[in-house]
Amino acid sequence: MNRSEKDEIIGQIKELVEGASAIFLVDYAKVNVQDISKLRTSFRNDGVTYKVFKNTLVKKALASLGKYEKLNDNLVGMIGIAFAKENYIAPAKVIKKYNDEKQKFVFRGCYIENEYYDASKLDAIATMPTKEEIIAAIIGSVAAPASGIVGAINAVIRDLVSVVDQISKREAA
Repeated sequence: MNRSEKDEIIGQIKELVEGASAIFLVDYAKVNVQDISKLRTSFRNDGVTYKVFKNTLVKKALASLGKYEKLNDNLVGMIGIAFAKENYIAPAKVIKKYNDEKQKFVFRGCYIENEYYDASKLDAIATMPTKEEIIAAIIGSVAAPASGIVGAINAVIRDLVSVVDQISKREAA
């Protein structure tokens, strides 16, 4: 691989890193080709980009960006990188699911929104709700009291209309 090819790959890595809300490192040394294909499909279905680069090129790209220094210690061996854009929990769920089934895909660490999490945090990350789930819960909790207020106001108006109707019937009689 010549210098221009390396520079092109470093540029591609930097672009993926800058566009990601989360970056997950996994050791895929014990995973066979068939399972890697399934994992790539699972990642793709969840909107996650999974790539394998030379560790030295990843280190150079991260150094030039000046962030994610803690990943450097984990860039040893056969490392795959999952880049998540919107759904930063999706890679953790895919990794945990495969790890529970086969115990071969080893989570090394990740950054989520500039916060580093080591390998011991996989279970906690995988069980976290997604942004969409959190937003839905907040909207649901905000909407529930509002719908109750609307119902109460409608009941008062309905009762008032009923009273006015009864008064007008009495005066007509």
